[in-house]
Amino acid sequence: MSTNKALVLIDGANMFYTQQDMGWTLDWKKVTVYLRTKWDVADVRYYTGIKDNDIKMQKYLKYLGHIGIKIASKPLKQIKDNVGNLLMYKSNFDVEIAVDAMLKMQKYDALVIFSGDSDFDYLVKVLKTFSKDVWVFSTRAMISWELRLATNHLFLEDLKRELSR
Repeated sequence: MSTNKALVLIDGANMFYTQQDMGWTLDWKKVTVYLRTKWDVADVRYYTGIKDNDIKMQKYLKYLGHIGIKIASKPLKQIKDNVGNLLMYKSNFDVEIAVDAMLKMQKYDALVIFSGDSDFDYLVKVLKTFSKDVWVFSTRAMISWELRLATNHLFLEDLKRELSR
């Protein structure tokens, strides 16, 4: 384990679609154990939206809390067409993740982000000006080219044996 303190921030919506794309599921307990072999993990936070009365998601988040992952959640936003038909649910936590990364900056040496979202490119650039190390966990198919160029990254498909459920 490194003596570098790490803050781990998980974009739940991004990881949901990443896991669908991979065809296998991450075991978050194994993930936290793996991360602790690489860093002195100060905090792990999981950001996600929740539908009203979604018992399955509530149980999932309770499990994540039980294994030491802190939850940041808010109601899912409903996106409708101009006649009121539901098109999709959306949960966007990019701002919350970026703000938390900046507010907690004095408490870590490395930021570990589970997301391939290009929206985090500016956050990465700013953190680098403060000499922070940034690591991205994503897949080859889901990581944006901006994050691929700007960060250290580990591809989840290469870690299937260690991290799959």
